[in-house]
Amino acid sequence: MHFLRPLKLISQTTHRVCVKTPSRSAAKMTVRDALNLALDEELARDERVFIIGEEVAQFDGAYKVTRGLWKKYGDKRLIDTPITEAGFCGIAIGAALLGLRPICEFMTFNFAMQAIDRIINGAAKNLYMSAGRYPVPVLFRGPNGNAKGLAAQHSQCFAAWYMSVPGLKVLSPATCEDYRGCLKSAVRDPDSVIMLESELLYNVEFPVSDEAMDKDYQIPIGKAKVEKSGEHITLVTHGQAYLYTLQAAEILAGQGIEAEVVNLRSLRPLDWDAVFKSIGKTHRLMTVELGWPRCGVGSEIVATVMENPVFFQLDAPAVRCTGVDVPMPYSEKIEYECTPKDHHIADYAKRVCGTKL
Repeated sequence: MHFLRPLKLISQTTHRVCVKTPSRSAAKMTVRDALNLALDEELARDERVFIIGEEVAQFDGAYKVTRGLWKKYGDKRLIDTPITEAGFCGIAIGAALLGLRPICEFMTFNFAMQAIDRIINGAAKNLYMSAGRYPVPVLFRGPNGNAKGLAAQHSQCFAAWYMSVPGLKVLSPATCEDYRGCLKSAVRDPDSVIMLESELLYNVEFPVSDEAMDKDYQIPIGKAKVEKSGEHITLVTHGQAYLYTLQAAEILAGQGIEAEVVNLRSLRPLDWDAVFKSIGKTHRLMTVELGWPRCGVGSEIVATVMENPVFFQLDAPAVRCTGVDVPMPYSEKIEYECTPKDHHIADYAKRVCGTKL
């Protein structure tokens, strides 16, 4: 059976991905279009919502996620900024403190390092430090992690960084329904939200259910989804890694191993009930992510499992499948080997299933 390879994900053609939906599929769309439609609907729904960032207005967005919105809503609702992340991030936080609902787009979360003081000390801590008087309802969104040949300074995954910060809610969607529902929940949430997207997924097409096309469709922050049911091993994943994990589950199924795939969608808060319930069913756990292994998302999940009674339901050690512990290379061929793909995930899962304590 042929499986989608990552280098094909980044071509200019549209890719169709077959995933199960909760109800009859009404449409198929790319992640880019799902984001664009959700942003359009939220701008129309609430006049307090505006988008700020580099090239979001007249240029239609660096990744065309905001295509057509400036022409529709004008300069007050889509605001182009200079290349100064700390500056426009501070403007967004100030606007949120005054009652607006800003959506702050970073061209990549690697560039958000320029604004990390604003995000942490200006947004995440403000509600606590003001004794609950001054919430900061701002959505920080943009691509996170590696793309195609962008080298070390553009390819870091910040999921674990932001996941560790009290005062932030952190989302890492995978499918079109995830992106659509998570964005709507994030815009309407009273707290500061980080939404980590994937440049490699923007042009990937997923089915979208009738339910998800509703203008008020939301995915509750902190709610995971079991994308594939299984009984032999739990694969917990998020974001772009979900695609490879689902493909790995298909490989495993062809070899007699039924993996349960848990799409986290939300990293903070994290749906521990869903993770624990799945472990109680399969008795094995492997986390899958594209970020570095040290102090990663998987590290936190495995540590928490070890510290809870669900540990005693494991029949094998809980393990992590992660990216390689190196700065991301510029070479695409080397980059390909630095993050886990379907065959890596499947091989590792087979070893876990063959291990007994």
